[in-house]
Amino acid sequence: MPSFSLNVNNKQYTVEAEADMPLLWVLRDLLNLTGTKYGCGVASCGACTVIMDGSSVYSCQRPVGACVNKKIITIEGLSEDGSHPVQKAWQKAAVPQCGYCQPGQMMAATAMLEKNKRPTDEMINSVMSDNLCRCGTYHRIKEAIHIAIEEINK
Repeated sequence: MPSFSLNVNNKQYTVEAEADMPLLWVLRDLLNLTGTKYGCGVASCGACTVIMDGSSVYSCQRPVGACVNKKIITIEGLSEDGSHPVQKAWQKAAVPQCGYCQPGQMMAATAMLEKNKRPTDEMINSVMSDNLCRCGTYHRIKEAIHIAIEEINK
């Protein structure tokens, strides 16, 4: 079986997997980083969102063979203690209801805010519309993003 060197959360890992194994399963099953969730497996819900080289990507559709020499950040990599501005904002706005989609939501929001520290509501709506929340906490997600924007721009 081939092996791949991955940079995940600023640590180097070597994994043995087939080149077409989805990154999601490498993260969850081989690296035991279970914060990234399986939702649909067809890149329709966003539960598996991670940040790769600064952009949010669906890890369920990204083969591990395409992830070598990329910088991958999972929800576990935002901060060890919950101190990342997006994580703090999510808590302040009491976003999670069931919580299942929240890691993907936070990763999408973080990637957006890393590229644009003052996104418009239209930009937020556009970026975040790719991540589904079955509980319907969209208004709290948007509120949390605005709280994170304030914190980031202090």
